[in-house]
Amino acid sequence: MIQIQPRELLLKMAQAAIDAAAPAQCVPENLPAPPLGRTVVIGAGKAAAAMARAVEDHWPWPLSGLVVTRYGHGADCKRIEVIEAAHPVPDEAGQKAAQRILDSVQGLTADDLVLCLISGGGSALLALPAPGLTLADKQQVNRALLRSGASISEMNCVRKHLSAIKGGQLAVACAPARVVTLLISDVPGDDPSVIASGPTIADPTSFADALAIVEKYRIVEPRAVVEHLRRGLNETPKPGDKRLRGNEVRVIATAKGSLEAASRVASEHGVLPIVLGDSIEGEARDVAQVQSVLARLAHEAQPGQKPCVLVSGGETTVTVRGNGRGGRNAEYLLALTCALRGQADTHAIAIDTDGIDGSEDNAGCITAPDTLARAEALGMSADACLTGNDAYSFFDKLEDLVVTGPTRTNVNDFRAILVL
Repeated sequence: MIQIQPRELLLKMAQAAIDAAAPAQCVPENLPAPPLGRTVVIGAGKAAAAMARAVEDHWPWPLSGLVVTRYGHGADCKRIEVIEAAHPVPDEAGQKAAQRILDSVQGLTADDLVLCLISGGGSALLALPAPGLTLADKQQVNRALLRSGASISEMNCVRKHLSAIKGGQLAVACAPARVVTLLISDVPGDDPSVIASGPTIADPTSFADALAIVEKYRIVEPRAVVEHLRRGLNETPKPGDKRLRGNEVRVIATAKGSLEAASRVASEHGVLPIVLGDSIEGEARDVAQVQSVLARLAHEAQPGQKPCVLVSGGETTVTVRGNGRGGRNAEYLLALTCALRGQADTHAIAIDTDGIDGSEDNAGCITAPDTLARAEALGMSADACLTGNDAYSFFDKLEDLVVTGPTRTNVNDFRAILVL
């Protein structure tokens, strides 16, 4: 038996996953050499303010800049201005910040350096509509995409083609200055062009791709968005664009690194870590069903193969049909709880490493073999809560929410199923 309580071990693993992606840990060693000219820092994302603070702490040369982050995710910076805005649905503060960021890189020279700090959440925070579109248009389509079950890659493809700044357009505005982009990845596969919709990265997708996505999910409003995609004017810069030549991209934190850190914690406590993957996508309920089968197989394993913990990352999605509360991690964990039906000696945790599961105040939730029995004693039906997309209420009443507050980083979901 392990010499630590299952709940304590799972929480310790989750914290290790978060800590491995902390900007203070991964930014300093990835800073470029100072330029001959100016250094301008720009950025967007849930980790942007903490990344800016890490730059300030390790950059003794002159700099100026502006970054935008989610409300509540700010940091105390002295030389780089930090603006907070809405996520996941953009607001006017994000629109104004995006315009100011775009303005701040005008008129630079080849001797100047633009240090761009990008992390997950930047798509909603850099809310600068393309000509002919309004913020209200972007808000409406954003809400529709969030409810549709579209993957992050699909959502960001659409966002790029509704924007005046995403999909490499910000890098074009920086030219001829050299752009070095530091990325904390929150997307499966760590594709730089997808992270925060790649504002400084060449875009391999097209207007036709974006139109196919809105048609796939039957999004027909607002009409201005659909017509904008059909016209397909002013395509984003593509790989090989000479205006982006000489720029550099460094992915400095990933889900894989966080899973490795969590796995080391498990090993230190005598638990065998089994990594299922760092880029798992799909409906949260479907992922839970598959992983519940793996958990049952692990439970039936021969002596010597337990205790073990099944670890995974990536980003699931939720097609919302009910009126309840809960993010994708709570939905996943409730579906897992229903599927396991109180399987003995099996505990699990699921969190978003940014500290916010969807739009709620929790990072995620935790479950145990007695979760269903405790819920029934309180008069709750796990199956009914799952049907109503009400996982937050379920775990809240059981006092099994995991609340970390904003972590100021983001490498997406962390899931662990501990089988003793």
